[in-house]
Amino acid sequence: MAPPPRRPERGLAPLRKKLLSLSRHPSRLWLDYSFENQFGLTKRLSPENADEYYDIIAQKLQTPQFRPRALYEQFNIEVLSTTDTPLDTLEYHKAIQQSGWKGRILPTFRPDSVIDADQTGFLANILKLGEITGENTTTWQGYLNALRNRRAFFKSMGATATDHGHPTAFTADLDPDTAASLFGRIISGRSVPQEQEFFRGQMLTEMAGMSVEDGLTMQLHPGSVRNHNRQLYERFGRDKGADIPSQTEYVRALQPLLNRYGNDQRLTFILFTLDESTFSRELAPLAGHYPALKLGPPWWFHDSPEGMMRFREQATETAGFYNTVGFNDDTRALLSIPSRHDVARRIDCAFLGRLVVEHRLDEDEAFEVIQDLTVNLVRKAYKL
Repeated sequence: MAPPPRRPERGLAPLRKKLLSLSRHPSRLWLDYSFENQFGLTKRLSPENADEYYDIIAQKLQTPQFRPRALYEQFNIEVLSTTDTPLDTLEYHKAIQQSGWKGRILPTFRPDSVIDADQTGFLANILKLGEITGENTTTWQGYLNALRNRRAFFKSMGATATDHGHPTAFTADLDPDTAASLFGRIISGRSVPQEQEFFRGQMLTEMAGMSVEDGLTMQLHPGSVRNHNRQLYERFGRDKGADIPSQTEYVRALQPLLNRYGNDQRLTFILFTLDESTFSRELAPLAGHYPALKLGPPWWFHDSPEGMMRFREQATETAGFYNTVGFNDDTRALLSIPSRHDVARRIDCAFLGRLVVEHRLDEDEAFEVIQDLTVNLVRKAYKL
């Protein structure tokens, strides 16, 4: 085995302050958990032992125990999903399925690249969608048929969900002729931002209708202002950071979609937010009312002990536990998966424990709820 690469020599004086600045940041929890449980490093990271940390981590990462499949099995992961565009061939998913490995890696249908006219290459993506499906995607019906075609393909490859990352939660429910006219304006390449927003909104409602048809769980996570730092965007391109949470309105924005499909129990519509102010005012009442709507766990900036506790305190009193979907994370770091789930379970246990101590919940009920919050609600919501 080749020796591990050496850490570049750099000044370590700022390291202690950086670590202290992370003391209340979830990254500190995730890192400390991984350092101890995956690498056996029990002494707190410091400038004095940073070289030792680096050498041990670099060496262990080269061992078979740290290959992705080995970690998947070691962490007792049941399902891991990727996010894929309708244009994706899913060839790597096919390779995994044909390899004989028993791990469950599922694709997720993410159609933003062929729905959001503000995205780079949008018109070319529409044409490519037509080439892949054999549909005339320059017509409204051909475009919808092509999306149904790709959804069916994703489902045949194991997908159980769709994912939508729109800038707002705006939805629309236009009559077919008006929707077709709007689509024509969109693919003309001359649409204005207001028309693009209406089209995104119409497509969320169309996607909800398709989920009623094919059973794919629908996820929406709006409210991120992407590429906020212009210099960073120009240097590295789209989706390279500098994404900032924005105030988001849900009650009126979701009304067209929910009026159409919110009472249809064939739809599971999971809603995430970056705007905590909406937990008790908007999201919990909506989820408490519409059978199709469920609340996703605290996401991104709020995937932290404080954020999780605020969610439970503000959402549960109106939406209850069973209009939420437990915890699923969207980490890109495989080693952080156990720690992130550990944090979520500890916060849920702390919340339930307080209810038991205050005699607002019996202990046997708390044990039942924590089992549901840990695995059962997620399995049900994502049809796993």
